[in-house]
Amino acid sequence: MAKLGGTLLLFGIGSMILNLLGLEFILLMWVDLWGPTIGWGIRIGMAVVGLILVVVGAATDSGEE
Repeated sequence: MAKLGGTLLLFGIGSMILNLLGLEFILLMWVDLWGPTIGWGIRIGMAVVGLILVVVGAATDSGEE
């Protein structure tokens, strides 16, 4: 779960940074089709969900030891 969360977090934050530079990941070019506000909401949502999955995955992994 932490691996998926890390990927979502990476793509979410990376997409935010690239968007500020006028660039975009090819896989995430669709997020701005509904407008910039929705696009930013999707980017922030990806980062937040990714962070939650990383935290939950780390807590689950440390609890199994």
